[in-house]
Amino acid sequence: MENLILFTLNDLAKITSHRSGEIKFGERIQTVPKGMDTYEFLESSDAEFVLLGIPEDIGVRANLGRPGAASAWKSTLKSIVNIQHNKFCKGGRLIILGTIDVSQDMEAINELNPSNKDEKKQLFKLVEKIDKEVSHLVCQIIKAGKTPIIIGGGHNNAYGNIKGLALAKGKPVNAINFDAHTDFRPLEGRHSGNGFSYAYEEGFLKKYFIFGIHENYTSKSILESIKKTEEKVGFNTYEQIAVRGEKNFTTELGVAEKHIAGESFGIEIDLDAVPNIPSSAMTFSGFSVEQLRHFIHYFGKNPNASYIHICEGAPDLAFEKNNHLVGKLIAYLITDFMKAKSE
Repeated sequence: MENLILFTLNDLAKITSHRSGEIKFGERIQTVPKGMDTYEFLESSDAEFVLLGIPEDIGVRANLGRPGAASAWKSTLKSIVNIQHNKFCKGGRLIILGTIDVSQDMEAINELNPSNKDEKKQLFKLVEKIDKEVSHLVCQIIKAGKTPIIIGGGHNNAYGNIKGLALAKGKPVNAINFDAHTDFRPLEGRHSGNGFSYAYEEGFLKKYFIFGIHENYTSKSILESIKKTEEKVGFNTYEQIAVRGEKNFTTELGVAEKHIAGESFGIEIDLDAVPNIPSSAMTFSGFSVEQLRHFIHYFGKNPNASYIHICEGAPDLAFEKNNHLVGKLIAYLITDFMKAKSE
């Protein structure tokens, strides 16, 4: 597994806060032992889940969004290792694998202006490079019999997740996306707004459902594009459910599940769908954190749920005194998924 920065036992010890009478997740979480082959460890470990970080916001910048998503990984780690290990969720079920090495790419983007046509193309190329790393690692984790939990980064990484799952399964797969946007934009070069359209066009994505898109931010051309593929691509809108009451949240979970759950599928979570969560496209209107957690539980307990990707959270865009809260939220979502899979 090249271009992977392994998370070590020493790294774990540095961020785990011990307290008398308590057992923290970090005291039970597994890491790849020093000197042991990574794939062999994944195959032999009794843990079910593998946590992988992609600390980049290159795809967001290429999509003319606000950078900051690269900071979610560190915030998540600090939170997840310090929650309680107890009968509800056990730290030993989780391996922290590490991060894809995007350090040189993140340095390179400082010299690039996404408003410049030629420099924007360079950003597209960097995203393509990351795509290859993501798809390879996700494929390897699944082939080792584990369930990836991927923390972005931008939503551009949905493409690599879907491709990796499809390669591991040897056939096209499905995806459910909790998002204010379709991310089904034209194939104009890789960025955070077209991960699903590229995966669909290249035959890795078979069926796709977008849950709760915002009508004000979905273009006529995208709606027309989806209409042409309505048997494969389905959606509902936030306004249909929460504003006009034309559709029911719980009923729509069932509609979406019927659309995608017949095959292996990935769960994609874009935190810009939740109000007041710092992200590249932060919103004041959207589904609540409790609805998101219920969504993850609902789809996570399906036996065909094959990974979860939580992206676009940007602690660097939060108020300084509360920038830990994005990581705290992501830790809730991670454990909600783990608990659901145990059912």
